[in-house]
Amino acid sequence: MRVGIIGVGCSKFGRRDDVTIQELSYEAVKEALDDAQLTQDDIELSIVGCVGTRSYELMPAVPINEYCGFTGKGPMRVEAACATGSAAVYTAYTSIVSGVADVAIAIGVEKMTEVDTPTSLAIGGRGGNYLWEFHQYGTTFPGYYAMHASAHMAEFGTTEKQLAMVAVKAHRNAAKNPKAHFQKEITIEDALGSRYITYPLKLYDCSPISDGSAAAVMASEEKIRELGTDDVVWIESVGYGSDTSNMTNRESFVGLKASVIAAETTYKKAGIDRPVEQLDMATVHDCFTIAEIMAYEDLGFCRKGEGGKFVESGESDLGGKLPVNTFGGLKAKGHPLAATGVAMVYEVVKQLRGEAGNLQIDLKNYRALTHNVGGTGHFAFVMIFGR
Repeated sequence: MRVGIIGVGCSKFGRRDDVTIQELSYEAVKEALDDAQLTQDDIELSIVGCVGTRSYELMPAVPINEYCGFTGKGPMRVEAACATGSAAVYTAYTSIVSGVADVAIAIGVEKMTEVDTPTSLAIGGRGGNYLWEFHQYGTTFPGYYAMHASAHMAEFGTTEKQLAMVAVKAHRNAAKNPKAHFQKEITIEDALGSRYITYPLKLYDCSPISDGSAAAVMASEEKIRELGTDDVVWIESVGYGSDTSNMTNRESFVGLKASVIAAETTYKKAGIDRPVEQLDMATVHDCFTIAEIMAYEDLGFCRKGEGGKFVESGESDLGGKLPVNTFGGLKAKGHPLAATGVAMVYEVVKQLRGEAGNLQIDLKNYRALTHNVGGTGHFAFVMIFGR
């Protein structure tokens, strides 16, 4: 059974002290329902994705569904760390494929700024293995990815300037995105001159602590015909992977095995063997600049070790062979954990429908990819969308 995206919505990302988590969710839900030309009565199933570790609502699905008008239709909340949004999309998708529902909505939302930065840092450090890593060594999320960056630089000669180029590209795109957390361009000098957070990662190598929400309405092919919806973006294939919780059990630190597994699975289902030639654009999980460089390689956009050269050559720019993170990515658009994966769907739907405004890419294949990582490669989802 084919499943299509028929409506998407996304809130403004940033520090959202002006709204509750329920109100923040509704911003995206209302836009998605209006986009699909449906009402709450048409939705049969609501899946809420919310990590919730930084919010006052520790069990947010019920109040969110109540506020958004989905009481009785929301049986669950899902969580997969930073890949929670994709987990929500995946759960709604499989529910439709299995015949449980014909129309479902995936909601991703996070209020991360409810706690201070040190607390947020400590919570992120528990994203791996608490007893073996955080409890013993006080690991942090920047520390995890700094380890990846150091390993990649040592093995392949990747430079701090190449990392900075990822940040510059992200801010350049986000500056044209009115919903982005950061809407200001930066220079290479700005990025390289920013203070170190965890060597070799600097301030501009790191995504911000953001609030935000996103939503996607999806339906079965039969229901779409019944509704008469003609501007549909189809979920062509879904791949997922995972890896060990303990980093010392990983095979390598220069890439994420979970991403490779997820990509290989979804490419096989979609019949893709030359992603740069067969896709029009991609959103990848750039929580840190090194994460985007590793994603280029893990997803087969370039050979292993050539991710730095890929960004340096402009291949991932808006006018490049495969534009990546056209709305600014996690790095500059923002990274409200559970909202991220659904916001990626929002981005590819807008691009594939030709509705991305001054960030619109040229369409040839009418196919796009989303890549969403949870933790430091503990989970990964890779999805292919087509129109």
